[in-house]
Amino acid sequence: MFRQLISQVQDLVDLHGFPPPPSPPVAPPSYFFHSQPPTTLPPPSPSQLHDDRKSKRAPKEPKRIETCGSKSNETMEEIWRYFPDDLYEVVIARLPIAAFFRFRSVCRNWNSLLTSDGFTRQCSQFRPPQPWFYTITHENVNSGAMYDPVLRKWHHPILPKIPTNTIFFPVASAGGLLCFLDIGHRTFYVCNPLTSSFKELPTRSAKVWQRVAVGMISEKSSGAYKIMWLSSNGEYEVYNSRNDRWQRLGTMPECIKLPLSLNLTLQVVAADGWLYFLRSDPDGIVSFEMDSGVWKEYLIPFPPESRDHALAECGGRIMMVGVVTKGPASCVCVWELQKMTVLWTEVDRMPNVLCLELYGKHVKLSCLGNGGLVMFSLESKMTNRLITYDFLKKEWLKVNGCVRKGVRIACGTAFHPSLTAIA
Repeated sequence: MFRQLISQVQDLVDLHGFPPPPSPPVAPPSYFFHSQPPTTLPPPSPSQLHDDRKSKRAPKEPKRIETCGSKSNETMEEIWRYFPDDLYEVVIARLPIAAFFRFRSVCRNWNSLLTSDGFTRQCSQFRPPQPWFYTITHENVNSGAMYDPVLRKWHHPILPKIPTNTIFFPVASAGGLLCFLDIGHRTFYVCNPLTSSFKELPTRSAKVWQRVAVGMISEKSSGAYKIMWLSSNGEYEVYNSRNDRWQRLGTMPECIKLPLSLNLTLQVVAADGWLYFLRSDPDGIVSFEMDSGVWKEYLIPFPPESRDHALAECGGRIMMVGVVTKGPASCVCVWELQKMTVLWTEVDRMPNVLCLELYGKHVKLSCLGNGGLVMFSLESKMTNRLITYDFLKKEWLKVNGCVRKGVRIACGTAFHPSLTAIA
């Protein structure tokens, strides 16, 4: 460090030179202080003149200190060699999530930091949960694309452990983990798309393989998670990662009308340990408490002239999105479930500028994600538009396509990216 400082000072001297020395103070004549006239001094001797000439010579230039690039590199290597590991973890925990795709490939030591206890603590203290979206397309169902709404950039991860001889879909997420279900509705997979942590769940005990709605919750303190599947006939099971098995917690109450007429392509909403399923015929919500196994049902009519409904959640509030059509005009609306009246109240709708792009078109709405931030997929014969909506900011933003023009997103879910979540 001291050699670097000397080198920088030397560069400044070479560029600007030394400042001129201060001029010596001029002594006032002696007659200012004495009344008698000044006395005449004797002429200087030759030796004194020779000494005066030597003193008036220009000062010698200071000796330059030469520093080479190799020495400065050695200094930097010494600094980083003794850099404390705990400071590494503090700095790394504050990097953007996208930076870790490059970070892991630097060296083994940096890659091992991601699994250290100190790094886990730093992430839990300082990293705010920024939701991402994981989607797959109709044209390539075996490869996904992740969208970062902060940087507004797409990433294309590789999930090497999921079998490629079958088709699987993202059906739920919690705690930085994604839950996949194969097209035969037989096998569940859980993985972390950032770290490739992967797990195939044991076979569920149901003998009839049918389409199911899937919900997922996780514990922040332990990282344990639970997954629940529910069929239209009321059959369901819950998987607990603590004991690694499926379990039937009871039967659905007789007061809940069956079949449920569930839209199995919709995301299940999780809030405060409850799972919420949107049903129709009759319209309403069915909820399930994961710890106690309690069921509840709310019969709530949908808003008039609305369709393509999907549930969402924001800070514990239950929200719903859908398309309202009046003649040739269509608009995406947002409703909130009022706890006192148990009715839907409109709280926002898509700006007119975006609604004009849908005018005269029959648009199909798909909602990707369900917590705080959602992505709308608006498809028609002429339009394939992706829009994100922030419930708190009430902000609508267009999303650049992740693939070439004409390719449509099949399904997806929102998840909070985590480098410490383990399947």
